[in-house]
Amino acid sequence: MVKRTSFERDDCPIARSLDAIGDWWSILIIREALFGISRFGEFQKRLGLAKNILTVRLRALVDQGILKTAPASDGSAYQEYLLTPKGRGVFPILVALRQWSEEFDDHPEEITTILVDKEKGRPVRKLELHSQDGRLLSAGDTALKPRAAGKTGKRVVANRHPESL
Repeated sequence: MVKRTSFERDDCPIARSLDAIGDWWSILIIREALFGISRFGEFQKRLGLAKNILTVRLRALVDQGILKTAPASDGSAYQEYLLTPKGRGVFPILVALRQWSEEFDDHPEEITTILVDKEKGRPVRKLELHSQDGRLLSAGDTALKPRAAGKTGKRVVANRHPESL
């Protein structure tokens, strides 16, 4: 088996994020956890994932601080996998992926659900990127600039175009 390249120390925050949550099983496990799934058997049943792969992914998500383990809330001998604040922070990423698919999927009519506001029952608005003064931004309206020197004293040089974020 080929070992996957780690992006943990990459200077790009997108690459670092993908290092933590970049495989589809991890994203789908987080999706299920956001739906309230917390037990190994529930994840396995809902995802149809082989137990050995699920074990590895859950362990990695715990190691990344995205999930934490806790004794089962019903007092049984099982443990539960619960989202941490870092894990709940993935929610807007999943919404963006969902909205992208709803817009560009070849067969959007096959998507059987819509994301709604629980209180009002109305569809959620499309995510948008706004400047600090409220202007709607596109990729062409953004750029990367060097961050000020950090703790190491090294100044980061941004030489990427907006398209590579």
